[in-house]
Formats: sequence, C-alpha cells, structure tokens
Amino acid sequence: MTDASATCILPFPGRPARAAPQPAALVGGDNLRPAAPALLERAATVLDRAATALDPAALHPAASTATERTPMARIIRTAPTLNATPSGASPVMRRGGTEADGTDDGPATDRVALSRRIVSLHLADFAMARWLRWATARQDAPPDDLPVVMAVEGPHGPVVSATNRAATLAGLHAGARVVDMRALCPQVRVVRADPDGDLEALDKLALWARRWCPWTAVDGADGIVMDTTGSDHLWGGEPALLREIEGTLGALGFSVRLAMAPTHGAAWALARFGTVRSIATPATLALLTGPLPVRALRLDADTVLLLQRLGLKTVGDIAAVPRPSLARRFAQAPLPQNPLLRLDQLQGRLAEPVSARLEPPGFAVQARLPEPVQDPTPYLADLCAALCADLAAAGHGARRVTVTVYRTDAEVSRVTATTARASRDPAHLRRLFDDRLDRIDPGYGFELITLDATATEALHAVQSGLDGRADDGAALAQMVDRLSARLGAPAVRTPNAHASHIPERSLAWMLALSQAPGGHDALPCTDRPLRLLDTPEEIHVLYAVPEGPPVQFRWRHVSHRIARFVGPERIAPEWWNDRPGTRLRDYYRIEDDGCRRLWIYRDGVYGDAYREPPRWFVHGIFG
Repeated sequence: MTDASATCILPFPGRPARAAPQPAALVGGDNLRPAAPALLERAATVLDRAATALDPAALHPAASTATERTPMARIIRTAPTLNATPSGASPVMRRGGTEADGTDDGPATDRVALSRRIVSLHLADFAMARWLRWATARQDAPPDDLPVVMAVEGPHGPVVSATNRAATLAGLHAGARVVDMRALCPQVRVVRADPDGDLEALDKLALWARRWCPWTAVDGADGIVMDTTGSDHLWGGEPALLREIEGTLGALGFSVRLAMAPTHGAAWALARFGTVRSIATPATLALLTGPLPVRALRLDADTVLLLQRLGLKTVGDIAAVPRPSLARRFAQAPLPQNPLLRLDQLQGRLAEPVSARLEPPGFAVQARLPEPVQDPTPYLADLCAALCADLAAAGHGARRVTVTVYRTDAEVSRVTATTARASRDPAHLRRLFDDRLDRIDPGYGFELITLDATATEALHAVQSGLDGRADDGAALAQMVDRLSARLGAPAVRTPNAHASHIPERSLAWMLALSQAPGGHDALPCTDRPLRLLDTPEEIHVLYAVPEGPPVQFRWRHVSHRIARFVGPERIAPEWWNDRPGTRLRDYYRIEDDGCRRLWIYRDGVYGDAYREPPRWFVHGIFG
C-alpha cells in the first residue's frame, strides 16, 4: 500500500462461513441491550492492534522513512477474530504481529498478498525439448532409444547441461563432463547447447502464455510465473486451469510441472518439489510447504548444506526455529543466502510481485466499407499512410506487414510482405503489395480491410548530411524489398561475414531479408579478391619451384605463364573445425602473361609429414 488515498479491502480468511456478526454496539441474544463500556474499549484495543500489524511501517520499520503511513479512515478492514489461534495452526494465518499474551511471532502476514493466485511452471527439459522440435523439423530427430546430451563449455572441457529420457535411463546426468559420460555410454550423441536461444524462446513462450492470464514473466532459465488472480473462473476453476495449461504445453512437446499458491515462493517450491498440480490456499499453505526440502526456499548450495548440517532439512524445520536465532545468524546475508527472508516470501510476509514485462506494441488500421468490393487496391494507400503515421508517433518501423480482408461469407484471406529493415515509408510499403494482391480470393466481396504491422522495430530519424538526406542504406534496403516481393525471398541473397580465417568460411550467402543492408562499408581486407570461388578449382602445374609459385600451369584447358606474383600468405587450418590431417595453405597473388590476376594457393608444403605432394588450386579472381 503505497498510495495514501487508495482504499484497501482486506479479504476474509479461508475458513468455513459463519453467521453474520452482530453490530459492534449491541450484544446479547433475543433481548438486545447496549454493550458495556469495557467491551467497547476491548474491541477498540483489538482494532488498533490489528491496524498496527497491517500497517506497512509496522511490518517493515525501515520503510517508514520512505512512505507515509496510510490513514486509518481510508482502510476498510475485516473484523478480527477474538478466539485464540488453534494449536498447530500456521503463523501465516495469524493477523496480528503480537499475540494477547505478549509473545512475539515475527512480522505479520499480509492478507492482501495471500489473496493472490500465482502459478509457477517448471520446464525442466525445455532446452532438450526445443532441440528435439528443431531436429524433427529438419528430419534429423534421433530415435527414442538413443541417448542424447546437450553440452556447454566448462572450465575443464564440455559439461552436460541437458539429457533426454534415454540418456537419463543410461545413467547420464547434467553437470558431469562429456568425456566421462562418453566413457559410461559410448553411443551417446552430443549436441551443442544454445543457452541464449533457450532464454529467447522462453521469453516468447512467456508472452504466448498470456492467453491464460494478463501477467506472465520468465522465472529463471527453466520456468514461467503467472499471476492468475481472477482468471481461473474463465477456465472452469483452478484445477481445470492447471490441466488446460499442462495439456496445451504437452501438445507442443514440453513436459511441465506446475502448481498454484498465494505467493510466488510457495508456487515455485510446490512446482519443483510438491505433488502433481498442487494447489495451496492460505489455509493449506503451511501444510503443503512444511515437508518440502530447504532447497525449495531458492537458497544457494552453500546455505542449503549449512542448514542440513544444523539439522534443518525441511521448510517446516526452519519455520519452527525462533526468528531471533535465524536473524542473528543471517543478519548480513543477501537474499539467496538468507532463509528467513526466503521464508517470509514463501509465507507472504515479504512482498514478491510478478514483474511482467510489457508486450511489444501493436499497430493496425482498418477500413470499413459501406458495401462489398472485390479489390482492396484503392484503399491500400490510405491504410499505409495511417499505419506509418502511427509508427512514426511511436518511433517504430515495420518489418512485416499483412493485409487481411474479411469476406461476406465469413472467410478470411491475407497477404504478407516483409522488409529487410524497419521502414515507415507509405509509398514503399504500398509498392511491396504490387502483383501480390492478386493472391487474395475476394469470393463474393469483402466489407472490412485491415493492415497490421505484425513485426516492428525501433526506428529513429537520422540526418547524416546538411542537405537533410540520410545515406544509411535505405535505398538499397528498399530495392531488396521490391526484388524479394517480386521474385520471392529465397531468390535474393547477400553475402554475410563469419568469424573465420579460412576464406571459403569467412563469407556465406544468406537471405537478403534476414539482414538489413547497410551503406558502402570499406572492405575488411584489400588483399582479397572481389570474386571468390565457392569451391577452389585444381590447376595442373607444368613447372614449379619449392620456394615459390609455379612458373606455368594449366587451368580450364588454358595454359598460363606467371609474370608477377606476391606472397606467400600462409593460412593454417582450424583445428576445432577441420579433420585431423588437414594441411596448411600458402596463398599467392599472381598476374599471368595475359594480365589476368588470380589468387592461387598450394595445399601443403614440400617435405612435410605427408607422403603425397602438394596440390595447387585457384581460389579467387581479382578485378
């Protein structure tokens, strides 16, 4: 409660319903009489004590310097019970911070926090499942009985980061070295892990999960947290919602364990260490989380080991320890090493809201027509102008634009155009749909046309010249867009640089739409030919000396005599990519008697450990 003018309504506890209470000023049975002054004074004392316990400054004294205390007149509270707390009840359910006998039970539980419904999803094999989906799409999926592990680089070599079911049954586990697992299971298949790609895919999956509730966020490297408060009735209740989430993700190929609880910490613990589809309420929170191991408090390994040596093996054991003892031992410990703070987060004493990131902005315009038409072309120019105006106001540019028509027979037809770089030029976006609107089947006509920017990027105005022109490659990108729209995206490719010193690996052809063409950049190396052959062509040397290039050679059925040469430039093989036995190369820039300039190399050197003599190849052409 940070706004002093807000009204906070505290919910009733999750207990069986009782009869409606009598007014505070009247007590008794059939014959009502005014209450005694002592009873009124006692009720006022109880209310004041409850107000003090529910005040943010009382819960956390350090926060009193940052925020003002909420006035009593602005808060509507439920009447606290005057009965003693039953034996064995969880301290989470207690309202006040101090009992009537004066014993201190720590900070009070925030009833507003316990009214939330948080769902935690644990995708334990997300990385492996994502790779299996990728391998299946490429027709390269391994058989179910073949052990497969994913590896990342460790301090002493590759380390296993994920395993499939066959590898787990074979005794392979995450955290072990790959060389040790190969010795245990020689037929194991090792693939390279992609942690950055997994996090990006998990972030997209978290946004996709907002079909069930409006607040979702990534929870670590293998989890998603969702605030489903007020959303469960749309799916038939909390158990039905959990079954729906588990079934939908299972259909996508992801194995998930999930749980629902009033707090993020409790949902996280139950999803990983609790029963299947656990549902905890404020009344059952302590009962379900008490038997869980101390690892369920999201503590680091050293703290877990210390607690186990002290005999504290479960969450219930830590909750039973007096708070002053834990506070003295972990007073200066940060959150991942402080079991007291983690326990407060699990029980709702310490706030831990779901910090959901904002969804990408959406841009769409539509045109409603008074009568059905057969051609959307006359309306497309105005739609592009309106869409680009919205994009310019938000500082964005479109990377993918879709035209959708809604026919009178309830059918939908759409056409999509993609750009090489973000653009908000109405004329350019309009030209991308030339000769493509014919693919729309109008049927009996359509009355609604929409233009959506389904993919956008930030685009800021740039002025690189005093005349107001920006030579940033926009003209080249627009030409790529028009060629791709007319010829098809696979027909337009551009070279893309790769981090490799082997010439044929330093450049690769990629789709022009997959990267934004830039301006006229300087060549990284002027000693390389402008035309590089995809596959080096072998030449037949007629005469050569060991210390230099051949004097005369035959290439493409034509004899060439070398007039000038520069070199050699020695390029060693890449031992991490090449096979054992790959020979080094000596490159020469030569000019023949016909003024033709070529880039040739000798594969190997004379007198090395290989028995075969060196071979000569042409790899590039200058000019």
